[in-house]
Amino acid sequence: MTSNLALKQQGTLIAGVDEAGRGPLAGPVVAAAVILDPQNPITGLKDSKKISVNKREQLFTVIQQHALAWAIAQAEVAEIDEINILQASLLAMRRAVAQLTIQPTKVLVDGNTDPQLSITTETVIKGDQKIAAISAASILAKVFRDRLMITYHQQYPDYGFNQHKGYPTAAHMNALIQFGVTPIHRRSFAPVKKTCARS
Repeated sequence: MTSNLALKQQGTLIAGVDEAGRGPLAGPVVAAAVILDPQNPITGLKDSKKISVNKREQLFTVIQQHALAWAIAQAEVAEIDEINILQASLLAMRRAVAQLTIQPTKVLVDGNTDPQLSITTETVIKGDQKIAAISAASILAKVFRDRLMITYHQQYPDYGFNQHKGYPTAAHMNALIQFGVTPIHRRSFAPVKKTCARS
């Protein structure tokens, strides 16, 4: 197996970065960064939204076991409300890359917005469908955030966070109207803001 030092010398330490949770009305936005091992490829990687829950859970463990390095970070609801969801997503990405135990030589980011890293960065539209490392990052971010929202369900059982994960479903909107806004709701988001205005 090629050593990490040899991989660095070959310039092949590519980190894939993606986020989960830009659209929900509640909970943090989560980002992950993954450096895959070229000598130990992982099969089944693709956009996390196109993989079943069980498969995502399986891959979550496999990625953590076989990647050269991985990290998961988040931006909290207060940060989302303060700097907006796009900037919070980029902040979470920067935090994830900073937490990698191996410094990548290049970062590939899903989407079209550069998070302004100190490392050479390239944005890739639909990167989670094209680049294995970005797909891996999307899976880590998605599974981590989904698990987090399930724990929030235990704290706020009336809202159904275990089902919709904070996205603006009809059930979530009805719960907002009936029970009001929780501390994990994004008050800067229009539907939440309207609920706050009513109360």
